[in-house]
Amino acid sequence: MAPIDPVRRVRISAQGIHVEHKLPRKEFASLWDAIHVDAGIKDRLLSQALLNFTVRSKIDRARVPMHGIILLAGKPGTGKTSLAKGLADRVAQMLPKARLAYLEVEPHSLQSSSLGKSQKAVTDLFAITIAERAAQGPTFVLLDEVETLIVDRSKLSMDANPIDVHRATDAALVQLDHLAEAHPHLLFVATSNFSAAIDSAFHSRCDLIVDIPLPETAAIRSIMEDTIHAFAHSYPKVKALLDKPAFASAVSAAHGLDGRQIRKAVASAFTFEKKVALDPELVSGEHLLQAMQLAKKGHSR
Repeated sequence: MAPIDPVRRVRISAQGIHVEHKLPRKEFASLWDAIHVDAGIKDRLLSQALLNFTVRSKIDRARVPMHGIILLAGKPGTGKTSLAKGLADRVAQMLPKARLAYLEVEPHSLQSSSLGKSQKAVTDLFAITIAERAAQGPTFVLLDEVETLIVDRSKLSMDANPIDVHRATDAALVQLDHLAEAHPHLLFVATSNFSAAIDSAFHSRCDLIVDIPLPETAAIRSIMEDTIHAFAHSYPKVKALLDKPAFASAVSAAHGLDGRQIRKAVASAFTFEKKVALDPELVSGEHLLQAMQLAKKGHSR
């Protein structure tokens, strides 16, 4: 019999858990540096995460009510999920003796059209699955798109929304309180594209809320340089784009785009002519500028 893939085993055995790993993890290591945000944001995130695993268990929770929750909010494409994964790896590297475990929640799998099922699934996820993992040692949990799981109850309609949606949010908040009390070496990092859609009670439980902004000029330049260097690794002459007059114009044209859109626009610079697609070293500064202008035009629609 073929061995069971450990990631697949987790998906089968625990509803709501997408993947489970031990940290540090090689594929997460480069994500921290790949997301270009203000260094102060990264320092604050890392410090808060380290505080959670080093200090939180030693202080009186009644006087310092830390819940072990960080929320990363911002528009899609700003790198929240990648930043969270990179944070997990960086924490594990700085606390090697902790043998940090990593869980990734898939909130959409907890939703059910059957009355009562979503509430039970949420309760089981937090009270059983995550609690069992946390009891085994320090645990980092990525809770992506948290607004799909912990909905703002003040904006729900009892007529339009099933009571189960309300109860699922109630259950999540109650279980987060239980976990915060029982497992001080557990950290949730939640992400949201629509933080206004999250229940205010979850916001109040967050130890740190960070808005990840769209990149400004310095970050845009860094993202473009990094993407161009990725091409230049296999096609060295592509690096000449960085010295073209059009590069500065392309940076200016990219304002208003998120990091993912900028990287995709750099890649699309190689698609305007078949000869460039066949030989990327033929790309020009004008191709790069045109790609950014078109990406901006599509974004503004």
